[in-house]
Amino acid sequence: MQKAKPVLFITLFFVSVFLFATISSYGRKLNYADYVNVFLGTGGHGHTFPGATLPHGMVQLSPDTRLSGWDGCSGYHYSDSSIIGFSHTHLSGVGIGDYGDILFMPFTGVEKLRYGTEENPDAGYRSRFSHSNETGRPGYYQVFLLDDSINVELTATDRAGFHRYTYPKGENARLIIDMEPTIHNHQHPETEITIVNDSTIEGMKYTKGWARNHYVYFYAVFSKPFSYTLYNDTNSIGEGKSVIAKTSKAVLNFKLQKSENTVLAKVGISSVDKEGAKKNLTAEIPNWEFDQIAENAYKTWNEELNKIEIKSKDKNDLAIFYTSLYHTAINPSLASDVDGRYRTMNHDIALDKNYKNYTVFSLWDTYRALHPLYTIIKPEKNQEFIKALLHKYDEGGLLPKWELASNETGTMIGYHAVSVIVDAYMKDQCDFDKQKALEACMRSSIYDTTGVSSMIPKDILHEKMMPPALKYKNEQGYIPSDKCKKSVAQGLEFAYNDWLIAQFARSLGKPEIYSKYQKLSKNYMNYFDDSTKLMRGRLSNGAWVSPFDPVSLGYSTDYVEGNAWQWSWFVPQDIAGLTSLMGGRAAFEARLDSLFTMSSKLTGDPNAAADVTGLIGQYAHGNEPSHHIAYLYNYADKPWKTEQLVDKIMHEFYSNKPDGISGNEDCGQMSAWYILSSLGFYPVCPGNPVYSIGRPLFDEAIIHLPNNKTFTIRTQNNSPKNKFVKEIKLNNNKISNFEITHQAIMAGGLLEFTMDDKPLH
Repeated sequence: MQKAKPVLFITLFFVSVFLFATISSYGRKLNYADYVNVFLGTGGHGHTFPGATLPHGMVQLSPDTRLSGWDGCSGYHYSDSSIIGFSHTHLSGVGIGDYGDILFMPFTGVEKLRYGTEENPDAGYRSRFSHSNETGRPGYYQVFLLDDSINVELTATDRAGFHRYTYPKGENARLIIDMEPTIHNHQHPETEITIVNDSTIEGMKYTKGWARNHYVYFYAVFSKPFSYTLYNDTNSIGEGKSVIAKTSKAVLNFKLQKSENTVLAKVGISSVDKEGAKKNLTAEIPNWEFDQIAENAYKTWNEELNKIEIKSKDKNDLAIFYTSLYHTAINPSLASDVDGRYRTMNHDIALDKNYKNYTVFSLWDTYRALHPLYTIIKPEKNQEFIKALLHKYDEGGLLPKWELASNETGTMIGYHAVSVIVDAYMKDQCDFDKQKALEACMRSSIYDTTGVSSMIPKDILHEKMMPPALKYKNEQGYIPSDKCKKSVAQGLEFAYNDWLIAQFARSLGKPEIYSKYQKLSKNYMNYFDDSTKLMRGRLSNGAWVSPFDPVSLGYSTDYVEGNAWQWSWFVPQDIAGLTSLMGGRAAFEARLDSLFTMSSKLTGDPNAAADVTGLIGQYAHGNEPSHHIAYLYNYADKPWKTEQLVDKIMHEFYSNKPDGISGNEDCGQMSAWYILSSLGFYPVCPGNPVYSIGRPLFDEAIIHLPNNKTFTIRTQNNSPKNKFVKEIKLNNNKISNFEITHQAIMAGGLLEFTMDDKPLH
């Protein structure tokens, strides 16, 4: 690989690219998309990626800097200094790695068939880069590869990626397509690359990873003709035009005139077949107008972000807000081809032009704030997601828990597709079959492994989708700690999910079902230890688990990604009942005070602490079980404590920096918490169409509702010092209970806050 060109050349080249890409912005004036910092969350443990994608698009075309380790889940980490290549699929903010499919890497000079290491990039085709020579905005990414002086630009449509490579003049313009790299280095039993003609390649990659059966097909067309060599791993296959192997690779040599140094690549992908990838590409990128596709991507994002109009003098707050809104629109992602075909949960290929399939449902995270946000700003899209969940129920026999690439991973606990469905239904958003939905919700709540798709692996079915914990909670009223791991966390989430089913059944006129599930929703009481005032595991004989360390973490404990102090507040469906267990409002408030003021020291397994970050006392904002807790002071008649804490969380755990998220982004949940909280309200209990009021961050926010109405939040006397709410008015009527209904928001109008520097006791 060549040495880097002189610094002057790099600087002049980069400055010209930078001016074109970010200052002139194709002649645009500033828009909300310009506030987005695509690198926010790529450092720390945010696990986001900076590359090009569209709202809920199939393609996430982004650089890969690392493929292993927990902080490699998105393929990119801001602390890295070399790039392996550019692949077409990525997950946003997850805690388990997958995807990173169909990697392209341009180079000059001698070919290298391995990607090398961070410590020694010269051992492979990996290239060094600098953040000073890297830019990005919604739908566009650019980086200058220092080792070979190649400028790379990426943009995307829904189902296709578009690359533009500017090589140094006079050098060989080459590219490797490598099917080996996969995020977290998952197995790929079969890959394929076929040369269609001297400017076109197609292929397939089959991976067995977090998604046990993951198929990606691609169809790539280049703007310049090429000669090629195909490889089975590092072995050339000679004159053949196709290679099928565990590790297929292709090295292309572009035939450029002396005056030429730019090569473009259009790449369609599909989970169906190569013909689907070709159709997707042909439909979405019919020409070679890279700048126009990038401009279209920008406009699409700007329209998406204009759903909420923020007015603030603080540019960092605007960047955090609009980057958060950007992150909420990446997943779930499209999984239907332009011709209406898609891969089912049984891995059949179906055709339905009236249905859009979606994937990446991180429901344990996103039911809390992301889907409730959708019910406000894009309920029609949320209905599409619910229809996809119900389709997957028809195909696989169960509602998804954590679906990925038409695979059920069974990750996390509870059955929170129920939360998404019932929350929408209770908000009068029901463009789906209600009776089927109730049936599907109930099916998730019982221990029955029959009638389930054979494509769900037995270990996932019996240990995760239909765990014995379901049987115990239904028959015994609690989950014995000596029979099941995660007993307390599972039991608390099951109780909430069962409450949702009860509300759904009552609304549909099913009193017997309502009575049954309402009783099950009270099972949380069976975990409450009156001597410690905490939720605690108990054994089959009813005795409490002992010894008991309420700040201990571990993957084999009674809790999930947290401890007793963090999980003891998860009773969103019955806060009054939890308050009573704790001894009344004064005692409830005192326990909350203890949570937020006690030592942040954690014991137990130090590896488990990676998920428990953003600590205030034992409150952990970096993980989802804590997300509603700051709002619980409202239920103790101490709203000023909610306001103070929400203000602290927004300012201390979110920033306009690469490490500006205090934990995994989690497919939009961390960002959705910020968006709703900064607007001044939060859904403590999805399924109850009411929001708890906190502390609005901005002077004015205008939500452009889908019914052509607007809901404006205006904050008087607003400043960092004035963090306490003095008065609230909705359409000039005072609000005293610190709640606002979903109906009131969707009706449009004006919510006015008057702020003060002193708490309103």
